[in-house]
Amino acid sequence: MIEGFSQLPAQDYSAKKPLPIRFWRRQSRGAKCVSFAGIALLVGLSAACAGAGEPWKPARGPLSTRWTSQVRPEAAHPEYPRPQMVREAWRNLNGLWDYAIVAKDAQRPSKFDGKILVPFPIESALSGVMKRLDEKSRLWYRRSFVVPEDWSGKRVLLHFGAVDWEATVWVNGKQVGSHRGGYDPFWFDITDALKPSGSQELVVAVWDPTADGQAKGKQVRKPRGIWYTPSSGIWQTVWLEPVAETHLETLRIVPLFDESAVELRPTLVAAPGSRVQLRVEVLDGERVIQSDTFAIELPAGGAASKRMAPPLRVSVPNFKPWSPDSPFLYDLRITLTQDGQTVDRIGSYFGMRKISIGPDERGITRILLNNRFVFQIGFLDQGFWPDGLYTAPTDEALRFDIEFTKKLGMNMARKHVKVEMQRWYYWCDRLGLLVWQDMPSMAARRTPTPEDRKQFELELKRLIETHINHPSIVMWIVFNEGWGQYDTERLVQWGKELDPTRLVNQASGWTDKGVGDVNDIHRYPGPASPQPEPHRAAVLGEFGGLGLAIPGHTWSQKSWGYRGMPSREALTRRYVKLLRKVYELKKDPGLSAAVYTQTTDLETECNGLITYDRAVIKPDVERVAAANRGRFPPEPKIVTVVPSAQQQAVRWRYTTHRPPRDWMQPDFDDSAWQQGPGGFGRKRTPGAVVRTEWTTSDIWIRRTFELKKPPSDRLCLWIHHDEDAEVFLNGVRAAKVRGYTIEYEDLEISAEALQTLKPGRNVIAIHCHQTRGGQYIDAGLIELIPAEHDK
Repeated sequence: MIEGFSQLPAQDYSAKKPLPIRFWRRQSRGAKCVSFAGIALLVGLSAACAGAGEPWKPARGPLSTRWTSQVRPEAAHPEYPRPQMVREAWRNLNGLWDYAIVAKDAQRPSKFDGKILVPFPIESALSGVMKRLDEKSRLWYRRSFVVPEDWSGKRVLLHFGAVDWEATVWVNGKQVGSHRGGYDPFWFDITDALKPSGSQELVVAVWDPTADGQAKGKQVRKPRGIWYTPSSGIWQTVWLEPVAETHLETLRIVPLFDESAVELRPTLVAAPGSRVQLRVEVLDGERVIQSDTFAIELPAGGAASKRMAPPLRVSVPNFKPWSPDSPFLYDLRITLTQDGQTVDRIGSYFGMRKISIGPDERGITRILLNNRFVFQIGFLDQGFWPDGLYTAPTDEALRFDIEFTKKLGMNMARKHVKVEMQRWYYWCDRLGLLVWQDMPSMAARRTPTPEDRKQFELELKRLIETHINHPSIVMWIVFNEGWGQYDTERLVQWGKELDPTRLVNQASGWTDKGVGDVNDIHRYPGPASPQPEPHRAAVLGEFGGLGLAIPGHTWSQKSWGYRGMPSREALTRRYVKLLRKVYELKKDPGLSAAVYTQTTDLETECNGLITYDRAVIKPDVERVAAANRGRFPPEPKIVTVVPSAQQQAVRWRYTTHRPPRDWMQPDFDDSAWQQGPGGFGRKRTPGAVVRTEWTTSDIWIRRTFELKKPPSDRLCLWIHHDEDAEVFLNGVRAAKVRGYTIEYEDLEISAEALQTLKPGRNVIAIHCHQTRGGQYIDAGLIELIPAEHDK
């Protein structure tokens, strides 16, 4: 049981649509492998031979998940890896491979270092290796495989889901190809490199410098803060499939929502002048609701190569639209015939949905889903795992994050500067989660070279082309916060040309060039909203970042958040307050979407609503889910008990020099300290009421106050701090907060400090530490009276 998950009933998917193709859950097999047991034995024997002498186990990492123990070499990500273009015959090459790390310019090693579990990056615990790869080294992989006998006469394709970053591939000593780019799938026709029968050798060499000019997202050589451990090498499924000489290479699916139709744009590999027929069947469950057969004649001349067929349109009358609330998927069966013989057959699916920009009933520019405004609220989802880094431990784990997002009342995720394996998007399609897809960024504060730009644009094009069929994806984000940003206007226009059916966000946060479909700002903790424009909707691309470390569930002893929270209850209250403001901004000025940072904790960053190991949900699920859906309890009445600078000029004793250790005690003699009215800080700090200027790194302040009666359990601090602050009442710590606020906020008082308060004289003492930017400290005491009590 995930702690905190019991607060909502488990979602029942039994009544939802079945998997699109019956053989989706099969593990890899050839036509001669007639049972799951047979292929499990085949894969298991291959892995056992590779790892003979020592059983595989994960490396000992800083933190594991409940799925870590479920990972086995004979069944490492056994699911079909390409859900939108499914062929029945395939073979999974995941499992134990030989590996070696050698100098970048060295020849292929004659001896390998040990075993690595593919598809987990070498830096991850689940790889079994957990070693760093630097720019001066090259990682080599090796394994053997057998091509099923009944693939004879077919072309054999070798697929890689993703390899970070530069991969060169040999089969039986013959180089079959190379690829650069850490996030996109690629494949090679290895037929001509295969031996007629028996064992075949596959060797892959990978170089990953994790350099600033790469599109690498948040991977860095020295992880810190918001920058994380790299994921080098093979990190998605490796697999084989047989195809005929004439076959489908790609398939573009375009739902035409307003025309009740779907358009298919197939790319064929065939000889010039070939005549083929393509039969398309659209299914609602097991029932064929529409079918058409199209005769295609390819141009004559030239050599055999891939050819783009003319667009094929199939009507879908009285269709069921796809949305987060009702993620209905139609199945596709496509059969390719030549000279009366079936040469290829694939299964796929699509959702009938439309995303656009337009005015609502008040004339405010909005993001429209299926021609109506749906407010989008979701997580900043970075897609890291403590055991697998870029690679989720299992398909169930991959699905869990999406279900968690939905359970918390959200309908969207912004996939942040990372591209996931195709099955993550499949689960978003099936479970109903809108996706804003970032292009992985280059380094911040660096101007990309011409070579960097060429590679970046190549990978941007691949990202769009390989993920274009997923109904869940509704927006492409070209840049994040100006990191490596260049030629913004041109790239936005190019993105719209590559995919005119989706929104294009020029840059999430910071550098706005006035182009694209949305005006996107970031504000921590926020929230805030830009003004909607006639042709651009207003969105909040990042906000929140409420931090809370849960002991026993952290990556390291050091942790941080944009805005530290003292307890799970405080986190819940603050989250609900933030979302109340988000929904106010939805009304005025007209915010269309908001992205909360973030789904999970990540290494030392503890801003997630669930821990990095996915074991503890931090806030109250019901209250957070209600807030995300725009349902809020009546606001409590605030009664001032001890005034802050907002109410009057209250005099404090203060010093900017480190005082003795007992400075916070009630009987401490502060007569030598300076005096001045609160608050203390730098003018123009957001939300501050500065009456005494403070510009040094630290300040210690004290004052006495009188209570007329014993305090109630509804007593809270009323505090505005920029940055870290520690508050004491009568010498006992009442609260410790990190980060900063932009306004006064209520803050829970520790039970120990609350017990020290008494009628008569009491002492409040605060230490505030400043690093950069605005600075301010002031506090008072309030009572929060629930609305029903106030009545």
